Amino acid sequence: MSLISFRLFGLGLLLSLLPMLSRAGVIKGTVSGADKAGLAFANVAVRGAATSTGANEQGQFQLRLPAGQYELVFQYVGYRPHIEPVRVPGGDSLLTVNVTLQPEAYNLGEVLVKSTDRDPAYAIIQQAQQWRAYHKREVAAYRARIYIKALGRITDTPAKIMGLFKLGPDIKKGIFYLSESLSDFSFTQPNIVKEHMISSRISGDSRGISFNRASAGRNLSFYENLINPGFSERGFVSPIAANAMLFYKYELVGSSPQGGVLVHKIRVLPRRRTDPVFAGYIYIVDGSWRIHSVDLTLDKDAQLDYVDNLHLAQQYAPAPGNPNVWLIQSQQVTANLSGLGFKGSGYITALLSNYANVVPTYPTPPVAKAAPPVVAEGKDAPPVGQETAAQIRKRKPDLRGLNAQVRKQVKRAQRDSLKNDPFARMPRGEVQLVEKGVNERDSAYWDAIRPVPLSAEEKKDYHVKDSTEVIRRSRPYQDSMDRKRNAFEPINLVLGGYTHLNTFRKRSVTVLPVSQIFQYNTVEGVVLNAQAIFSKRTDDRRFFTITPTLRYGFSRQELNPSLEATWQLHPAKRQQISVVAGRTIENFDKNSQLTPAINTIYTLFDNRNYAKLYRRDGAEFTYLTEPVNGLNLRATAGYFDRRQLYNATDKLLHDVPGRAFTPNQPVSDELADTGFGRSRVATVGLSLDYRPGTRYISRPDGKFNLGSKWPTFNVQGRLAIPHLFGADVRYLLLQAGVRDNISLGLLGTSSFRVNVGGFVGKQEGVTFIDYRHFSGNQTLLSGNFSNFQLLDYYRFSTDNTYLEAHYDHHFNGFIFNKVPLFRQLKWQEVVSLNYLTTAQAGHYVELGAGVEHIFKVIRVDFYTALQSGQRLGTGFRVGVGF
Repeated sequence: MSLISFRLFGLGLLLSLLPMLSRAGVIKGTVSGADKAGLAFANVAVRGAATSTGANEQGQFQLRLPAGQYELVFQYVGYRPHIEPVRVPGGDSLLTVNVTLQPEAYNLGEVLVKSTDRDPAYAIIQQAQQWRAYHKREVAAYRARIYIKALGRITDTPAKIMGLFKLGPDIKKGIFYLSESLSDFSFTQPNIVKEHMISSRISGDSRGISFNRASAGRNLSFYENLINPGFSERGFVSPIAANAMLFYKYELVGSSPQGGVLVHKIRVLPRRRTDPVFAGYIYIVDGSWRIHSVDLTLDKDAQLDYVDNLHLAQQYAPAPGNPNVWLIQSQQVTANLSGLGFKGSGYITALLSNYANVVPTYPTPPVAKAAPPVVAEGKDAPPVGQETAAQIRKRKPDLRGLNAQVRKQVKRAQRDSLKNDPFARMPRGEVQLVEKGVNERDSAYWDAIRPVPLSAEEKKDYHVKDSTEVIRRSRPYQDSMDRKRNAFEPINLVLGGYTHLNTFRKRSVTVLPVSQIFQYNTVEGVVLNAQAIFSKRTDDRRFFTITPTLRYGFSRQELNPSLEATWQLHPAKRQQISVVAGRTIENFDKNSQLTPAINTIYTLFDNRNYAKLYRRDGAEFTYLTEPVNGLNLRATAGYFDRRQLYNATDKLLHDVPGRAFTPNQPVSDELADTGFGRSRVATVGLSLDYRPGTRYISRPDGKFNLGSKWPTFNVQGRLAIPHLFGADVRYLLLQAGVRDNISLGLLGTSSFRVNVGGFVGKQEGVTFIDYRHFSGNQTLLSGNFSNFQLLDYYRFSTDNTYLEAHYDHHFNGFIFNKVPLFRQLKWQEVVSLNYLTTAQAGHYVELGAGVEHIFKVIRVDFYTALQSGQRLGTGFRVGVGF
C-alpha cells in the first residue's frame, strides 16, 4: 500500500470513528453517606457547565456526557461537596463512579458575624432578610430544562372506607401512580413561566399525560414571605421572611467553606408549636446572604390535611458563567400520607439543568455597606465581629431602583429573544403547552434521556403495568373488573347512589340516592322521582350525558316526564350544548338552598312546607363556550308554559299543635298576590364571565384554567319576548357583578360576591316566577353558606332594582390554632356578612360567625339579621364546610 493510500485509509478510518468518538458516554454510580446508605436525591453537576442530574431514592445516579475530561461535583444538603475528575471515553461507553460523601464539619470558630446578646444565627438571618428582596429578583429572565418525577405508593389499606364502602378491585398496596416529564421552560420576572412539555410518561397508561408543571415549583421559593406546599389552606412562614423572627428561634450549628464561599448552617425551630412554620436547617452564604440550600420539614403540628409529615429540600448553585446569580438546581418534596384508613408515601423531585439566556438584574450585585471595625475582647478572642441588630440594620443594602432595573432587564431579555425564543409564540396567559405525541416515546427514549435512574421498585412498576396494559384495556379484563365494581350494596344507594360501569365501552349509568328518589311535599304528596344518568365518553375525550326522569306525585296522580342532555362538542376546547325538555315541577327560586331532602324532613316532621312549586312544560337550550381566554359565554333560549299548583295533601308524620301548612303560594313584601294561574314565556339569555389575565394549560385533552390575580367580572341579561308562540310575558332583566377569592396570608382567605341589577323598560304579564329572587334559608340546615341564611325565601323578591353582596372570611386556624382543644380537633373559624337592598328591604344585613372543619366536613354558624338597623332575629345554621 502506498503512502498516499495509507493516509487516505487512515483519514477514512478517522472520519468513520468521529461519530463514535463524539457519541455520549454514560456515567453511573451511587452517592452514599458515611454509613454507606444511599443519599436520596443527591445532586450531581458538571463543574463549570449547565449540566446536572440527581440521584433516585436509593442514591443511584446516571449522567450522559460527550467524550472528554470533566469534573463532577457531588452535593447533598448537610454533607461536604466532593469533586471527582472523570474521563469519558469515546463511543457508547459506561463508566461507574461511586462516591461517599462525608458530613460537613461546621466550625463555630470561623463565624464572621455575631450579635452581642444572642446566638450569631440571628445576625445572619437578619442579613438574609435584608437581602431577600434582591435575591428574589436578582435574575430578570432565564431558560432551562426541567425533569420532574412523581410517585405515590399505598402501604396499608382499610377493609372498608369509613367502615362502609368496599374497596375497588384496582386499589392495592404498592405504587399507584408513577409519572415522568421533561420540559423546556422560560422564566421572566415577576413570575411569568412558559413551559413546553417535550415528553411525558405515566406507568401503565400509554395514553395519559402527566400534570407535572415547572411553575408549580416556583410557588416554593423561600424568598417569599409565605410558602404553601399544598395539603393546607394556610401558608407557612419562610425562615427568612420579613417577620420570621416572630415565629422562629435560630441556632448557628457552624460554618464551612464550600466552593469558594463560606456557608452557615442554621437550625430553625418554631417559637410555638402552634405557629405555621418549618423545622430543620437553612444554609446561608456569607457575604451575599443568599440561600445555599434548605432542609426543612412540616409535621402534624402544621395542621396538614391527610399528611403525617412533609420534607422539602432545595439546592442552589451559581448560574453558568455568572457567579453573582444563583439558580435552583434541584427540589424534592416527600411526604408520608394517611387518611380514611389508608397509609402511604410519595415524592415529587424536580431537576433543573441546561440553563441559558440568564439575564441578571444587575451586572454586579449592589455593594453591601461596610461592617464596623472588629473589637477584640482579649488576646485569645475569636475572629468575630460584634454587631448589634441596630448596627446590622444600618448595613441594609440600598435597593432603591430595583424594580425599575428589573423592568429594564426584562425588556432587554424580551427584545434579545424575539428572534430565537421558542416561547414567544405562546399566547399571553398560556403557561404550559403540551402538544399531541408527548406520550408516544418508547422506553429506549426514556432510558437515553432520563437524568435520574429508576429504582428497582420503579422499574418493576413500569415493567408490570406497561406489559399488562393491553390486557387491562381488553374487554374480558375490564368486564371482570366491572363485575366486582358493580356489585350492589344497599348502603351505596342510601348514601351516594349507585353507578353501573361499562369501562370498555366508556359507559356508565348512575341512579340517584334514596333521598332524591323518594320525596314529599304538600303539592304532590309522596313523590317517586325515578331518574338515571347515562354517560358516554369517546376515544377523543368528548362526552355525552342524557338524564331521563319520570316523576310521579301520588296525591296529584300526575306523571311528569322530562329529559336533559349535554354534549361536549370539542375534544379539547370548552364547547357544550345542552337541552332540557318535558314537564318538570320547579321551585319559584331555581337557585334555592331548599333541597328536596331538607323540605321533605321539615314538611313531614315540623309542619313547615317551605317549598313553593309550580309546573313547567317546555324546553330550554343552552350553549356554553370560551371564545377567548378568560371569557366564558353562556347563551340560552327557551319556551315554557307554566301552571300554578295547589296543595293536594296535608298528611305528615309528626303534627305540631297549632301549626298548619301554608298555601302553595310565596309571600312577598312587593307583591300582595303571587298567584298567576297560567303563564307562557319565551326567553333568551346571555351571560358573560370574564377574568382578565387568566393563566392556563393547553393539552391535547383540554384547556385547563389556573386562575388569575384579577377577579371575575360578570354581566348578564334575560329578555322575555312577548307574543312568540303565544307568550304573554315581556321584561328585560340586566345584572352586573364581580367575585373573587383573596389570600391574606396568615390571616386567612376572603371571598366576596357583589351583584347589582334590575328590570328595565316596559314590563308586561310579569309573574312572581319572573321576579329576581334572593336565595334565603329558614331551616337549621344550610345548603350554601355563601348565600343568605336568615332571609325568608321570597320576602324581598323584586321586579325593580337591587344590590346584593356576600363576604366570607376563613381564618384557616389563625385564632383557633392557639387554643389547644380546637387545634387538636383542627376546627377553624369563619365570619361572614350578607347584604341586600331593594325598594322593600331597605338595608338588610346578616352578620355571622362560625366554626368549620368539624369532623373535617361540618360547619356551624350563628347569624344575626338586621333590617335598616332593627334586629330581625338570630339563628344557627349547620351544613357542609371543608
